[in-house]
Amino acid sequence: QEQLVESGGGLVQSGGSLRLSCEANRSIFGIWPMGWFRQAPGKQRELVAHIIPGGTIRYGDFVKDRFTISRANAKNQVNLQMNSLTPEDTAIYYCNLRTRVRDYWGQGTQVTVSS
Repeated sequence: QEQLVESGGGLVQSGGSLRLSCEANRSIFGIWPMGWFRQAPGKQRELVAHIIPGGTIRYGDFVKDRFTISRANAKNQVNLQMNSLTPEDTAIYYCNLRTRVRDYWGQGTQVTVSS
């Protein structure tokens, strides 16, 4: 059973927008931080955005006010609105939920930005 299910990736032109969603299994959602990481070919996985239930948010330095993360507790979801995308944003985006004892990861969703 998948614990985190992602949706919303795809192909978009430079300057366009995409919205990623991640739904967590109700058994793990709870009080834990959730967020998004990404990994481009040949590069390390890096933080995109992270949100904790109290509302504290952290973004990767490259985001520069282009992305917005939000949490919909009633739906066990975390969403990532990405605007002003560039080819450098091309990567596999992974949903993450971090508990005290382990990390959960989604299967990844491909985001491709064409120039």
